[in-house]
Amino acid sequence: MAKKPAKTAKATKKRADASAEPPAAEAAPAPSKGGRFRRQATTAYKPGAGKDRHLVIVESPSKAKTINKYLGRDYLVLASVGHVRDLPSRNPKGVKSPVPGVDLEHDFRPTYAISEGKERVIADLKKAAKESQASGCDVWFATDLDREGEAIAWHLSQELGIAASKAKRVVFPAITKSEIERAFQHPHPINEDRVNAQQARRILDRIVGYQVSPLLWKKVARGLSAGRVQSVAVRVVVEREREIRAFVPDEYWTVGACFTHELAKAAGLAKDWQTLLARRDEKGNPPTQRLQNAWLGEHAGFRAELIEVGGEKFDIRTLASKGEPWPDLSPRVKSIASLVGLRNVRSAAAEDAKGRGPARTVREVVGDVDPGTPYRVSSVETKRTTSRPPAPFITSTLQQAGASRLGFAAQRTMRTAQQLYEGVEIPGEGPVGLITYMRTDSTHLSADAIDMVRSYVKAKFGERYLPERANIYTSSNKDAQEAHEAIRPTSLDYPPAKVRNALSPDQLKLYTLIWERFVACQMVPAQWDATSVLITGGTDPKTPCVFRAGGRSLVFDGFYKVAGVPQAGDEQHLPVLAEGAHLAPFALDAQQKFTSPPARFSEASLIKLLESEGIGRPSTYASIISTIQDRNYVAKESGRFYATDLGEVVTDKLLEAIPDIMDVGYTRDMEGLLDKVEDDHLDWVDMLRKFYKPFKQQLAAAEKDLVHAKAETRPAPAELSCPQCEKEGRGTVPLVYRFGKNGRFLSCSLYPECKWASPVDREGNPRPAAETVDVACHKCGSPMTKRVGRFGPFLGCSKFGDKSAPCDGILNLDKKGRVEAPGVPPLTTDIQCGVCKSRPLYLRGGVRGPWLSCSGFPKCRGRGKWADLPEDQRVALEKALAAHEKANPVPIIRTMAGAPLTDAKGKPLPTAAPVGVKSDEPETLEAVADEIGV
Repeated sequence: MAKKPAKTAKATKKRADASAEPPAAEAAPAPSKGGRFRRQATTAYKPGAGKDRHLVIVESPSKAKTINKYLGRDYLVLASVGHVRDLPSRNPKGVKSPVPGVDLEHDFRPTYAISEGKERVIADLKKAAKESQASGCDVWFATDLDREGEAIAWHLSQELGIAASKAKRVVFPAITKSEIERAFQHPHPINEDRVNAQQARRILDRIVGYQVSPLLWKKVARGLSAGRVQSVAVRVVVEREREIRAFVPDEYWTVGACFTHELAKAAGLAKDWQTLLARRDEKGNPPTQRLQNAWLGEHAGFRAELIEVGGEKFDIRTLASKGEPWPDLSPRVKSIASLVGLRNVRSAAAEDAKGRGPARTVREVVGDVDPGTPYRVSSVETKRTTSRPPAPFITSTLQQAGASRLGFAAQRTMRTAQQLYEGVEIPGEGPVGLITYMRTDSTHLSADAIDMVRSYVKAKFGERYLPERANIYTSSNKDAQEAHEAIRPTSLDYPPAKVRNALSPDQLKLYTLIWERFVACQMVPAQWDATSVLITGGTDPKTPCVFRAGGRSLVFDGFYKVAGVPQAGDEQHLPVLAEGAHLAPFALDAQQKFTSPPARFSEASLIKLLESEGIGRPSTYASIISTIQDRNYVAKESGRFYATDLGEVVTDKLLEAIPDIMDVGYTRDMEGLLDKVEDDHLDWVDMLRKFYKPFKQQLAAAEKDLVHAKAETRPAPAELSCPQCEKEGRGTVPLVYRFGKNGRFLSCSLYPECKWASPVDREGNPRPAAETVDVACHKCGSPMTKRVGRFGPFLGCSKFGDKSAPCDGILNLDKKGRVEAPGVPPLTTDIQCGVCKSRPLYLRGGVRGPWLSCSGFPKCRGRGKWADLPEDQRVALEKALAAHEKANPVPIIRTMAGAPLTDAKGKPLPTAAPVGVKSDEPETLEAVADEIGV
């Protein structure tokens, strides 16, 4: 541990020389608090606490608590509670800079402001630093070891008046006693190149966000925003959506068989197998692959696929995806079905209106299996194969595993990992940092970590599971930066079972994942025996048919001892078969299949693509994915990302306006330049100059030439025509797609002469604007209709717009599509909002008691302090609120027959089903206009 330095004279220099700092940032006044309320963050500082103690500044209170445990009484550890300074979100009065906080005319000079709610934090840190330095002690900056952590340390040093070159900067990849001691014995100055790289990124993103977003307001819709990296991520999802939409499948056929070496049982197995396949569970699903394999194993059966007919490879397919014609393949399949052993072969065909290309015709070839068809085993080959353990986690692979194995969103994974890194309270030991730093591109493990895990494997599992030499992994990311250690447990003295009771469910799941991956990565490979069997026979000896069956069995579990043996539903166990043995088929199945379009991105696969394409950095993936969903550019359904209409339109406009920024390669190259700022001392100002000149020109051209999205049309499919024009005798008039406030919709191409319009589903087909559902309006008792607005589906009264007795009843739906009752309206008080100074506060009842908020929300987010009100005023308001709630009870939402759908608190009953029954009633013009924004 670093020794306490001798006391020195009190420093007279209040602030570091600006010329020594990169760049010479100006101090800006604190931002105005009008409109937005943010609770003041606080530190654990008490006046006088810094005297005769070194001050150590970290980001989070939990990290401060863990570090303080190891440093002892001579150190005061305080938290900055995240960032303390940033570029202001608004210009000061009288300033009209297009990018607040960035002087575009003077080398992008930044002007920083204290972040909202951090004024008290800065004041406390200044007082503590002053006390510490006055008593001859030091200020240490122990923020995280990535660029962002370096930038936080720099901002703190600027505010505390400590030059970056003289600052004591310490970093530790794990919050353990040994790592902290090592860091404090080897302090270094703040890395100005890393700070410059982070500043360049922040300014670059600010320029794009603040100058492209107004363009979207003018050319698409108000309230939209753009981001340098997020917009490229949206483009990736949009392009995948369009690939799927334009995909024309190829048709191909497979022929499968089930064989048994118990020839006498073949006829009976054929009937039993069909009986099994006909079964359905309570949800109407057929038997799973695993159940089928289990049945085959119990009845000495196994599967095989046809691979060869008459000495030629079996491959029957079309190439419609390449523009070639697609003939009827069923006659050829029928002839092969007869050769493999089917009798009474017949075919059938049916049209599928939703299919594309060959998939518009669904065909089947069926027959009766002949168990007497001769087959024999022509060869049996067994090979020993190995499966190597995967590398320890890096940020991206941890996020992918969190999504695929735990169902965690990237933000949830990173939030939980941050908690494990900063420290978890272990009974009897205090806070303990359980994992190393979780933002890393490197799979490197330190020598100490390798020795630790190898000793553990040898003691726990024996020599057989320990490789002769340590397993070494290299990063697949060629642009990997911040190359410290991979994510691993800090100590193997804390296995998941030991700390189970100290962890939350999320923490335990993620810690177990990290623990198992780390231990497994230094174990020997698993070994399998993979067996391949060729079976030859058929009805015509001159045209032999060859089937292949495969299976594998685990010979040695190796690293699976810790990681667990993967369960594959299509794995089958082959019976012992000798070459030349006779077999009998008891099932033969010819199936028409179609190639599949590219899969929509899951969270795991999107992160993998972002990493491979160099879009952003691992530490930003979580915020990228969260942002593009919050902006409604993509939607996540059943674990997959869909591009919204808004996302497609915004992508098209940005591609037209600023093609460079939207190019994946350009984004990757920009990340490379930021790396060069950090690693090769590249001039970040010159880098921004080269970026900004063409960007500004493209933006100016777009302002002039870009057509508004609502003024553009796109032809609809030829089979869609205007029903209104046909009804009024104008003949077959084509439809077009337009863009409205709620997305894409169909419109008559003769608009405004014909004003027919209809909302569309995801495939672009017309759908009803409002569907009548079995829910009674809580205001008038009329049936409700299900509609879709800007914020998703909702229920509106069917009498909305009724001329004689209009009703404005509206109900929200939860994430499962179940109806929710409206809450009690707030009680207006005579207390003025302390933030906007112009509106009264609302009073509501909450789980934790009454609470006050500004009636101007969301324009003003002011909150009142209930506990600070005089007791007599609180008593009077509580009585008024009780009377108000009694006069305005939460309604019980019911079906038209009177069955309740919600409870007394307005929440859906467990028995309530999602609403959305389609209606045969004609839709109203008001409903269509409301939904499509006409």
